[in-house]
Formats: sequence, structure tokens, C-alpha cells
Amino acid sequence: MSNDALAQQSQLIAQRTGLKEKYVRQVVDLLQDGATVPFISRYRKEATGGMTDVEVAQVAAELDKVTELEHRKEFILSTIDGQGKLTPELKARIEDCWDATTLEDIYLPYKQKRRTRAQVAREAGLEPLADAIMRQTNTPLKFIVQSSKFKVELSDEEALQGAKDIIAERVSEDERARQTLRTTFSIHAMIRSKVIKGKDAEGQNYRDYFDWQEPLKRCSSHRLLAMRRGEAEGILRVSICVDDEPAMERIARQFVRGNSESSQAVREAVEDGYKRLLEPSISGEFGTSSKQKADEEAIRIFVHNLEQLLMASPLGQKRVMAIDPGFRTGCKVVCLDSEGNLLHHDVIYPHPPRAERVKAMLTVQNLVEKYGVQAISIGNGTAGRETEDFVRHLDLPDNVEIYSVSEDGASIYSASDIAREEFPNEDVTVRGAVSIGRRLMDPLAEFVKIDPSSIGVGQYQKDVNQTALRKSLEETVVNCVNRVGVNLNTASQWLLTYVSGLGPSLAQNIIRYRRENGPFRSRKELMKVPRLGAKAFEQSAGFLRIKGGDEPLDNSAVHPERYELVERMARDQKCTVAKLMADKELRDKIDINQYVSDEVGLPTLRDIMTELDKPGLDPRQPLKAFAFDETVHDISDLREGMVLPGIVTNITNFGAFVDIGVHVKGLVHVSQLADHFVKDPTTVVKVQQQVMVRVVGVDMQRERISLSMKNG
Repeated sequence: MSNDALAQQSQLIAQRTGLKEKYVRQVVDLLQDGATVPFISRYRKEATGGMTDVEVAQVAAELDKVTELEHRKEFILSTIDGQGKLTPELKARIEDCWDATTLEDIYLPYKQKRRTRAQVAREAGLEPLADAIMRQTNTPLKFIVQSSKFKVELSDEEALQGAKDIIAERVSEDERARQTLRTTFSIHAMIRSKVIKGKDAEGQNYRDYFDWQEPLKRCSSHRLLAMRRGEAEGILRVSICVDDEPAMERIARQFVRGNSESSQAVREAVEDGYKRLLEPSISGEFGTSSKQKADEEAIRIFVHNLEQLLMASPLGQKRVMAIDPGFRTGCKVVCLDSEGNLLHHDVIYPHPPRAERVKAMLTVQNLVEKYGVQAISIGNGTAGRETEDFVRHLDLPDNVEIYSVSEDGASIYSASDIAREEFPNEDVTVRGAVSIGRRLMDPLAEFVKIDPSSIGVGQYQKDVNQTALRKSLEETVVNCVNRVGVNLNTASQWLLTYVSGLGPSLAQNIIRYRRENGPFRSRKELMKVPRLGAKAFEQSAGFLRIKGGDEPLDNSAVHPERYELVERMARDQKCTVAKLMADKELRDKIDINQYVSDEVGLPTLRDIMTELDKPGLDPRQPLKAFAFDETVHDISDLREGMVLPGIVTNITNFGAFVDIGVHVKGLVHVSQLADHFVKDPTTVVKVQQQVMVRVVGVDMQRERISLSMKNG
């Protein structure tokens, strides 16, 4: 691509994002050179002006859109040129157009379409008649028709109708008319839903939308997606419309002149074009765009929730017992070592119908002692609360911590190819219990093995654009993995896959090399991994950690390209790098301004000093112990006014769902999240956050719990 084209792209992206064009251009150059978003935001701060990973990702997303638009323009130019209709003026308009909607409007008259009524009329030679009528002279309409010549024999009425069909299509394809109606829709459009006759009983979940209407611009994403789901299930009929009479009159004023017979024919054609072609087209456009906006909002919330879940506090490398609770089938118990390896599995039956409580108690106590268990992870699904109560009342060592862990997605993992590869000789119940234990030790490392859309956070994830959802969720996983960093010698293949610059193939090669050659002693050794070249090393090395290796900096986020700089700092302080990292007094003597160069600025130097202070620091918060209220076990135990501890399990744009230990999640509506007005719930609460809530309503019949986080 030429420098002029790159400059034009960068200028456009800067306008759309509000970021400085100079830095946008440098980010675009880095992206096109194969750099990843995590690498650019972490190790190229001088080039980006200190952009965050979110801002770099914005530039990358806009670059994709601009590139896609470029390809679309090339196709349109080629298509129109093939028709022999590409004039210099039209070519210039298309090349200078950077708005997708306007581009499609320009292309519409040249777009291949099914054989329309207007096309049939053109084939009959009626275009000159349509042109004559459009001039709207005072000549009697009958004379205009009779003085025209056609390719086929037609009556006056047929010829006039054919000419009006051509005019109607012209109206529907006219850029100005389309933009006028778009403006009307953007201000006045209503979204309406009605239940389809005979679907009342079947569609009770959608009864709020059986006869619903509201301004489209005020319709929240969750309501729009709910209506669209009802429509997809054949329960609702959904429409987006405006008041036709004033809208049609605005269009007519653009085409109708005077009050002659021809003018009346044009008005009739405009009305036909509006009702049959233009209004359905723009209504469809707004249906698509409103769904896209709702998708974007739902995906934004899903991404936020997923990020909080992936960045949840890890227990760390401790010996863990994990229990996947159940009533009839019993509770599957597994014991894991501090690396998450399976040591033992068993089944206990502490609950009815078998209720072998004493035997279950002895089994758990013996396993805790035998395997030196330091923490117990209990799934929060069916029988989860009962199992937690059972374990908490056992006579266990004081140092054994007990945690309730979300088991969303554990069954998906247990039946996956990944689980079968990890545990080929174990059944799905054992694999699921292992996942419950490992996600306590390191949520990020375990959740990367599960399709994010199966984790159970977000809203209407099955209803949004699945391609956009997958892309956003994958970017979120990549961002979280690289923000935390990965232990090169213990990471699974699936975790390594998300490291900047690697991917599935190189991750597999790293695992194979590690298996054949033992633990990596240095980051440099990565270059010996088959097919891992200089570019992949550059992009990935800073995010990979080696504990106890040959090079102390390998266990930090300092990039190998800056090792020589740190070594110079150490030499200036007359010590080794290891000593510099261990001695704060030596580090405090360093004046980083002395190390500024054309390549390295203060942002990078500050990052290096932070890493030397706390090499390899996990950015995730320490795990806090949590326990539900012991007096509350079932929804029937709840009373209005109760104040209870809970854990936020999901956030939507209408509020947050909180687990208070009664098998039914309570909803804190957005209006009850704080004493002040809350527009976006994600600014107030986070997934996995421990909160205190007050019960404000209990609907036993519908099993709905209303909660509040307001004071008083």
C-alpha cells in the first residue's frame, strides 16, 4: 500500500477514535508489520504515545474496518467499470468515500438485482417515457404517452404504469431521498412487537412484549434482543416504522414540481416507490443497525464480565481437593497437587437419597490428611450449598480453606477434546471435578480451555452476531493472558496458544520441545523451538516467564531487547543484575534520565524500573475467603430487609446478578446498585466481587429475588 493511502487511512482512524494521527500512523505501521496489540501497548509506548491496550485495540479494529471498506470499493469500481458506466466523476466519488452507507447508496443503481418491474419496463423501451414524465411539463399525459415509441406493443395504461415503475425505482435508489428518510427514522422510528395469533400460551416468557412499542432510539439492548429472540422463535412479530404520511410528503417534495398531469403521475410513482421499495429498505437498514448496536452493547458487557472472571484472584500453587456436588449421583472428589496434577479421585454420598454422611466425612478427612490438602474447592451448582455446609462442619485442620467456585462451563470442558487429551482414562465426572479445582488455583489458566460463550456471563450471547462475539472474546482472553504473563515451563498448550505471537502450532511445538528437552533454562532457548523465528520471539518473549533460570530477567516483564540496558544500569552501580533486582537502595540511585535514547524513552524506562522492583508480579488481587450466611439455605428462608453477603456472578445492562447461596441468583436492578444514578452497571460492580445486599422482594412462584445495594 502506498504512503499516501496509509496516511489517508491513519487520518481517518484518528478522526474516528479521537487519537493523535501521528501515533495512529505508527500503530498502523506496527500492526501491518505483524506486531500484536499486547506487544505494541506494552513494549512500544514511545511509538504509541503511551496508548493503552484498549486504545491500540481500537486502532486495530478501525484498521480492519477501513481495509474491508477498501476491498468493497475495489469490488464496486470493478463491477461498475465492467458495465461500462464508470465515469471519472463517479470513480472519484467512490475513491473519496469512507462511509459504508454512502458507498452502498452510490453503488445501488448499478447493483445487480433480481428482475424488477422497473427492469421489465426498461427492456420494453419505457425509459424515455419515464424521463419525459419526470420533466413534468404541462403537456397532457396522454399525448406524452402516445408520442413515445416502445420496443413492444403496449396499451397506454401499460406504458404509463411501466414508466411509473421506473420512476418508483429511481426514487428508492436516490441518495438524497434515502438520506431524508434515514433522518426521519433516526428521529422518529418506533419499534413495535405484537404476539402472533395463537402463540400466547407458548410465549409466556415474552408476555411483556405481546403489545409493546417505544422509540427505537430509547430501546435498550436487552429489550431489543429479547424481542428479536421472540421473533426468531415465532412468538412475536417485530417491526420498525415511522408515520408514513409526513415521511412520504418529505420525499415527494424532492421530486414533484407543479400540478400538471405529469406531476400527479410522478407523485403516484413516488408513493409507490416509498411504500414498496424505499420504506422497507430503510426500515430493514435500521433493523440491522439497531440489532448491531444491541449486539455491540451485549458483547461489551460480555467482554467486561469475561475479563473480570479471567482476572479473578487465583489461590496459587497449593494442594487442592475439589468436589463436584450432587444428590442422587453423589459428590465427585478429586485431589490435586500444587501443579494441578490429578492424584486421586473418589465419590462420596453425604446427601439423600443415600445419605452416607459418616462414611463421607471419614473419606474427606482421610484424603485431606493423606494428600496434605491446603484448600477445598466446591462447585456452586446443584447440591453446592449443601456440600459446602457439610464440609465446613467437618473437623479439618485450621489451615484448610474452603471456597465455593463457579462451575459454569465445567461440563463443557469435561466433554471436550482438550479434557479427553488431558485425561484419556478418566470419565467426564472426574474431568469436571478437576476443572473446578484448577479454576480455584488459577482461573485464567483453566478458563482458556473453555469456549468463553459457555462460561455463563453476559446476556443474550446466543442471540448476538457470533463472529463478532468470538472475535471480541478471543481478544479479551489474549489481553488477559498477556497482562498476567505465562510460566513457560508449567503452562499448558492451551494457555500458551494465547500468548502474543504464538498461536496453536507454536504452542504445540513448545510443549513438544519441553517434553523432549526438559524445562527451559532461558528465554533465548525459545529460538531452538522448531518454526519459532525471530518475529515470534520478539512478540512473545516478554510475556513468558522462567523461574529459577539462568537469567534473572527471564522471570520479569523486561523484554530481552532491553537486557543490555539493564546490564548497563547494573555495571554503572558496580553490581550484577541479580543484585540490582534484589537491592532497592541500588535501584533508588539510578537516574533513568541518563538512559534515555532515540529508541528508549521514559515510559519504557519507568516500566523497566517497576519490573526490577517487583519482577513477575501477578497483577491479580489476592484471593479473599468468603462464606454465605449460615441461616439462609433456600429461597423460602429469605425475608424482606435481610442483609446478606453475596458474590456477583453476572452483569447485564439492567443490573447485576448476585449469588446469596439459595440456588437462585438474585437481581440487583441498575436502579438499586448505588445511592447515585448508575448508567452503566460495569462501573459499579465486577464479576466475582464480594458484596453485601439487602433483600427487597421475593417472588416464590416465579423464583425471583430482588436485591438492593443502596444504603438504608
